[in-house]
Amino acid sequence: MNDFRVRPYALTGGRTRSNVTLDIETIVTTNDEVERDPMTDTLEHRTISALCRDPHSVAEVSARLRLPLGVVRVLLADMSDLSLITVHRNEGVRDNRPSTALMERVLAGLRNL
Repeated sequence: MNDFRVRPYALTGGRTRSNVTLDIETIVTTNDEVERDPMTDTLEHRTISALCRDPHSVAEVSARLRLPLGVVRVLLADMSDLSLITVHRNEGVRDNRPSTALMERVLAGLRNL
């Protein structure tokens, strides 16, 4: 699925951090209601938008695109800043420990890969 022809960290301009903190289990979905700006509409954003029409975790996006987790976190944070995706906060995490339901969803997602 990775059709990107440049080094992964070139996709983020060498950035490894962003304004938004995204855990690996954070679920993201495409926001189809936002008007896309041709100045910021990149191949990476279009690819992630197509993938995230169905909910995916940050880890799943990374695995499916075959890109390092750090790169995907920065790309997703950029997309969140542009309102291109919706970040679903980790409702399944309590007391800094994931719920059984969340762990089962993550396990099911990993098995589907």
